[in-house]
Amino acid sequence: WRDLPDIGLYMDQVVSYMPRQLISYAGRDALTPAMVNNYVKLNLIPAPHKKQYNRVHLAYLVAITILKQVVTIKEVRVGILYQAHLSGTRNAYNLFCTQQEYELKKAAAEIDPQLALDALPEQIPFDNLALKMASGAFAQKIVAEKAVALQEQELKQMQEEHNRSLQK
Repeated sequence: WRDLPDIGLYMDQVVSYMPRQLISYAGRDALTPAMVNNYVKLNLIPAPHKKQYNRVHLAYLVAITILKQVVTIKEVRVGILYQAHLSGTRNAYNLFCTQQEYELKKAAAEIDPQLALDALPEQIPFDNLALKMASGAFAQKIVAEKAVALQEQELKQMQEEHNRSLQK
């Protein structure tokens, strides 16, 4: 969180800032102004304040850009709202970054055994790396989709309880 700019950025600054924050392959996942505008329309991120985007926007955009590669935009939205509701945007973002770093290190350990983590039970030959990673991504995607479905139910309940408390 603290590494995100604490000043407002205009759209062109956001679009040029984001690639430096993300791992991408040949720029295929580059963020565009149209994507940012769509995320605002879909209520994935708050609307900019006076055409400027702040830390909250950037945190959401980092998470969206990474997660949309694995799950649907609807699932991304539910997951982001759920985590932000549970622990606040700052803590949710920090947790997300910590988890991403761990998973990237875990994946790197598959390539270079010297990078192995304690949690990594076995090394896999490079010849099987793509299969292992694809299989792992698929399995993790299934678990993530199920978790998001459960979180969506819980989020609806939390929102209903919140709405009832406002009506009292």
